[in-house]
Amino acid sequence: MHGTRLRRTAIALTGLATLLIVAACGGADSSTPAAGGGATSAAEGSGDSTGSASAGGGELAVLIGSSGPPETAAVEAASAAFAKESGTAVTVTAAQDLPQQLAQGFASGQSPDVFYVSGDNFATYAKAGNLLAYGDQLSNADDFYPALKAQFTYEDQFYCAPKDMSTLALFINTDMWTAAGLTDADIPKNWDEFSAVAQKLTKPPVVGLTVAPTRDRMNVFLLQNGSFLVSEDGKTVTANDPKNVEALKYVQSLYKDGSLKFPAELGAGWAGEAFGKQLAAMTIEGPWLLGAMAKDYPTVKFTVAPLPAGPNGDQGTLAFTNCWGVSATTKYPEQAKAYAEYMTAKEQQLEFAKAFGVIPSIESAKADYLAEFPDNQAFVDGIANARGVVGIAGIADVLADFDAQLDGLAKADPQAILDSVQQNLTDAIGG
Repeated sequence: MHGTRLRRTAIALTGLATLLIVAACGGADSSTPAAGGGATSAAEGSGDSTGSASAGGGELAVLIGSSGPPETAAVEAASAAFAKESGTAVTVTAAQDLPQQLAQGFASGQSPDVFYVSGDNFATYAKAGNLLAYGDQLSNADDFYPALKAQFTYEDQFYCAPKDMSTLALFINTDMWTAAGLTDADIPKNWDEFSAVAQKLTKPPVVGLTVAPTRDRMNVFLLQNGSFLVSEDGKTVTANDPKNVEALKYVQSLYKDGSLKFPAELGAGWAGEAFGKQLAAMTIEGPWLLGAMAKDYPTVKFTVAPLPAGPNGDQGTLAFTNCWGVSATTKYPEQAKAYAEYMTAKEQQLEFAKAFGVIPSIESAKADYLAEFPDNQAFVDGIANARGVVGIAGIADVLADFDAQLDGLAKADPQAILDSVQQNLTDAIGG
């Protein structure tokens, strides 16, 4: 599959099968792995109130795709507090495989009331009628960052509340930086400077830069070169725009001059591991790497800087988020909406930030968040220039194929890769 276009019939059949399963009864965070977990009842609980819980009675089944025990525990605690304040019983379950469990729930007519929805599955669920479009009914609807609202808007309807967010920034090993004779003034502001410092930091076996060859990293270069896979309104496919071809060729130039290596080539499972083991002086990652560094590589000194701009000054990063989806068939729509509003209230999001490292999805929390986490300025500032996952029904198949082709980027033809994505996205938009 690498370097070639996925057969259109394969995508069409896979997408159709997904839609049929989901639509049979009328109804993730790509960056957040699922965790195991049993169910936890939260009909009783303790803790301070962090948001309105005016809708009482009933019971809610909540399914989350947790990043691990800290996130599960934090959601359980917040749910218990909501239950105590509202009188609505809440049961939280950490999914083993969130998309699969949701598909099974929709197909059987037994979907959870509230659940995490990832950007790559959102449009599929919305098109199939699985989701309650409640976003504009929230009192804090205008507080969410515009890029996050856009991620969960389908046919001009804001469906669900973004639960938090992450962006990408540049991690720099400060000891290696200093040893190479670089100072704060050398932090790269554009691609030319980025190439120069990557070369200067490359001292075998250490490489200047490592980054995963996936769309969740390569797409930042498309944005920085003034383009993306689709237009701002999501209606025009722009994958094979010459600017995007140029962007992937730029990444190839770093690879060819030896200043970039992909994590697997360094014997690492992901870029954060390669950076933590000091096999690379720089990487492009999100705030989840902060926790990994503190836990696994506490002695490694580093700083976080904004990503460099492209040749024409365009800045760009990617926004990663899930929303609090509400089932279109829930018996308790008012309680579910109250729960989503409670979980995205300012005080609650700040608690989640402390508990498992996410960034609040609302603008009103920005100042308080940065007062608590001043070193995360680059991640927060990045949201102004961020784009999320392309919001097209059936997009997951297209993105999976894009990833498969990017895995061979070192030797592949960028034009051929993007021509393939262009056709596959066009097919997806066409239904």
